[in-house]
Amino acid sequence: MINEPQNPAGPLANIRVCDFSGILAGAGATKFLAAFGAEVIRIEDPVRQGRWDMIRGRPPYVDERSGINLGGGWNNHNVGKLGVTINLKHERGKALAWRLIETCSVLTENFAAGVLDRLGFSYQAVTRVRPEMIYATNCGFGHTGPYSTYKSMGPIAQAASGLTFASGLPDQEPAGYGYSYMDHTAAYYMAMAIMMAIHYRNRTGEGQYVDVAATEAGAVLHGAAVLDYTVNRRPQRRHGMPDANHSHSPAMAPHNIYPCIGDDNWIAIACRNDVDWLALKNEVGTSWVNDAGFDTLTERLARETELDALMASWTQGFDKIELSDRLQSAALPAAPVRKPGERIDGDANTSDWGLWPSVQHTEMGEVRVDGIPAHLSKTDWQMRKASPCLGEDNDYVFGELLGLSDRDIDALREDGAI
Repeated sequence: MINEPQNPAGPLANIRVCDFSGILAGAGATKFLAAFGAEVIRIEDPVRQGRWDMIRGRPPYVDERSGINLGGGWNNHNVGKLGVTINLKHERGKALAWRLIETCSVLTENFAAGVLDRLGFSYQAVTRVRPEMIYATNCGFGHTGPYSTYKSMGPIAQAASGLTFASGLPDQEPAGYGYSYMDHTAAYYMAMAIMMAIHYRNRTGEGQYVDVAATEAGAVLHGAAVLDYTVNRRPQRRHGMPDANHSHSPAMAPHNIYPCIGDDNWIAIACRNDVDWLALKNEVGTSWVNDAGFDTLTERLARETELDALMASWTQGFDKIELSDRLQSAALPAAPVRKPGERIDGDANTSDWGLWPSVQHTEMGEVRVDGIPAHLSKTDWQMRKASPCLGEDNDYVFGELLGLSDRDIDALREDGAI
């Protein structure tokens, strides 16, 4: 059944979430809550067909079809949720939203700061109706401070937090990230913050306001760099730094990504100490590896560029998986650099873990989605329900949960309120 609970025995099965959030930063957080049993009701705008969430209806698609319900990214981030449409700029739509809020104990949103306030659903207004509500927000710069009015997407948060500046190759401009890393990371922080607020309410009966800032979530990932600067006065970008593939703390050599047979195939190798170096020498077995100038870590670091070139000349003659298995058998840290398809379809450990569960979507059919990279022995997550098509659960939520008749729902639809 389409309205069958996602995880009826989950630890959050008594939680109902009024979910105004979307894109990645908000939708990713409520996906976690749904997987552990919360009933998450995702509210979308019927006028724009849910497109305030820019991922709604966009590729990738599972086949040649496209459309508002067929976007792979949106479906992945909204698995396990119920979906309703409410026009928040319509008076009857607003009244309906208030009826829904009255039945929920958590409200989530990740509009730009102030948007939900202007629509009439501020924290103060909501808690007058539901004093115990956990009201969780997530935006680029948070709701306080001099940057609170700035708008942001994941790459902006990455740049403002310093992550973009910290990435790249020596003596080149910052490289940044190829996708919205901080949208995902901010979602994890949002989910954790909501869980802490639920724990507090379980103890005290009191709800609270939760304010997550994606830029601050990025800033706390800089612990080592901040310490290095404040204590040692060493800036993160200096000659030879950052150096993405070499280990400086602790120092190791060789420590890099090296080419293997085939198109864009690579292996990661980490030589932690001189004991590892002796084991690696035995595996390499060529004349250069016995060079007296490589015997100690100090010598290898001094000639690291030359050593990397020699390692690459050796690894490029091997299959990356076969060489990785061989080096691991010699107790050396090594791993093939997995391409996405290899990681999803060709990794036995990932398959055994169950990281890509399948769900049955109303229009797309059976699709795989991202699972959660943690298992709990007593209260594990489940993903049984696919993401909702636009307004798919209107009749269930407005009818069975809120008690409206079919005639009432039809009238709301005809009036443009849903």
